Amino acid sequence: MKKVIALSALLALGALGMACGGDTATNNAAANANRAVANALNQAANAANQAANIAANAANAMANAANSASNAMANATNRAANATTNTNAHSNANTNK
Repeated sequence: MKKVIALSALLALGALGMACGGDTATNNAAANANRAVANALNQAANAANQAANIAANAANAMANAANSASNAMANATNRAANATTNTNAHSNANTNK
């Protein structure tokens, strides 16, 4: 936010300087400097957004891996529980004969 305020102030001062006259070369130099600052800030913002997206993608990949591991463990537990239930059912059937 501070960068946006600083950029706005810089652009306003440049516009004020152009409105108050002066030679064209100075005004063009100021305008070019303002554009350079704006471009630099945009590039920094884009880099920050890209880094945030990469971090979000990494977090999603980790969450997906954790879910896969959790699901695998739950499935293994269910298989073990079902195997025990089936064994007990067969044991009871044999005992009741």
